[in-house]
Amino acid sequence: MCDYSLHAVASRPAEVGETIVTTNFRGTSTRGFASAADPSVAVCLLPGTELAFADDVRYDNRWIWTRTINSRVGKFGKIDPHVPDRHHDAIEFPDGKFVLVTQLVEGQRATVLQLPVTQSVIEREHKAQIIAERQPTVTHLPIG
Repeated sequence: MCDYSLHAVASRPAEVGETIVTTNFRGTSTRGFASAADPSVAVCLLPGTELAFADDVRYDNRWIWTRTINSRVGKFGKIDPHVPDRHHDAIEFPDGKFVLVTQLVEGQRATVLQLPVTQSVIEREHKAQIIAERQPTVTHLPIG
């Protein structure tokens, strides 16, 4: 997370084990996750980040109704990235439902359980080289 509408808000990456809170950010028309220690700083999540909410997750459309998802765990991701000028940040729940982060009711607490595995190109190439070096070599003996 740090969707298009949060470019004017101070932000930082999420850390495993930290508590984050859903909030409305001043000067924007969006909700997102903030640090429990500093609510003015947006906490950015990478797709695949796993969260555990303190309670069943509540979401709304800001005007009419509030609904509850009977789940306390979810995975951060993006939906409809090809559609410009809209929110893409969402939480996917075990039942396959997605809820946009901007629809999450303010004040919900979640713990960052796990960040997605990411490797740089250099790390992947180094790992491939080590594996290649471990491959047995075949020696051809002359017949005869």
